[in-house]
Amino acid sequence: MSQNYNLPTEVKFCAECVISNQRPITKVETKHSNKDEKETTFFDENGVCDACNWSKIKKTKIDWDKREKELIKLLDFHRSKKGNYDVVVPASGGKDSMYVAHILKEKYNMHPLTVTWSPHIYTNVGKKNFYNMINNGFDNILATPNGKVHKLLTKLAFMNIGHPFQPFIIGQRVIGPKVAMEKKIPLIFYGENVAEYGNRIEDNYSPLMDNNLITAFNIDDDELLLSGVNIGELKEKYNLSNNDFEAYRSPNIDDINSLDLQVHYMSYYKFWRPQENFYYASQHMGLEVADERTPGTYTKSNGLDDKLECFHYYLMLLKFGLGRANSDSAQEIRDGKISRDEGVALVHKYDTEFPEKRFQDFLDYTSIDKETFHKTLDKFRNPNLWEKKSNFWDLKYKVK
Repeated sequence: MSQNYNLPTEVKFCAECVISNQRPITKVETKHSNKDEKETTFFDENGVCDACNWSKIKKTKIDWDKREKELIKLLDFHRSKKGNYDVVVPASGGKDSMYVAHILKEKYNMHPLTVTWSPHIYTNVGKKNFYNMINNGFDNILATPNGKVHKLLTKLAFMNIGHPFQPFIIGQRVIGPKVAMEKKIPLIFYGENVAEYGNRIEDNYSPLMDNNLITAFNIDDDELLLSGVNIGELKEKYNLSNNDFEAYRSPNIDDINSLDLQVHYMSYYKFWRPQENFYYASQHMGLEVADERTPGTYTKSNGLDDKLECFHYYLMLLKFGLGRANSDSAQEIRDGKISRDEGVALVHKYDTEFPEKRFQDFLDYTSIDKETFHKTLDKFRNPNLWEKKSNFWDLKYKVK
């Protein structure tokens, strides 16, 4: 049975970028089920999305010099006089985390410890960039979950909720706070708030990540959802124990409060421009791009780390009508790198592309066959957004 996720019935596209009112807002991962109803990005009376309105606000109404002073005051408070680790930076070795780690160390004289949740399957350039980051002067802790369990959870997340990246996202979300708690480092810096791209615009006015996002995964709670299944059921059906889920355990709120742990977004303090971060990381950290563009989009500099990431965006396309090219072009329109007409053309050309080059990797990793894969896709394909013409599926609503 296909799902429509209770999205707005009338599909509208932003008057200034290319996203639609079908774009979901980030929620706590443990609340994802196969009966999800999604809250979506807000459009104002002029048909402009929150992300575009925020882009204009940050260009004209934010005092970035004042924000810089706030950042300096924060870092002065936390800086170690002995040169011990004083800030944790969750870092994949991509452009944004490289930028954050480097400026904290080289511009602000902090002593960052970078932490990484391992991709499902490293790309060649992703692994090279990861080591480029380390070899440019950064200590790193790489967390790699139990491969058997992570593959199972990825498979179940795909088949149950159409969200194969969910276990990875949980691990990526908890690894920074877990290491910070273990090392007793009360400061964490991420790159950008997702509100930059369409979450609630008011979220951009806080430098802090919502603690609910980093304390939501208590593996002792058998009713907690993971991959669309209660943990208790996973333990019973697959003969798993708490130890098998330990890598995904988040700190609890009492732990966070006892250390006075704060998780900050650099995008609150710095005018956030992904393309400029790419240039910076290339110059200072040896960031390399792929030999060919990322499946489903037109760039060679996004989605560099993980061979399976393109399937996360492909499922987004089926559920919400918005794929990787849409996300990339929307950002570049707001940053003035391309025009809206150029963005529309790029979406039409690349957004619905199936990631054929990574298909066998996905099948091998999840141990499913092609027939099961395509049946699962159709289960999560939104019938309000797609129609079948002859032997292929076509989006009903296309950005113009």
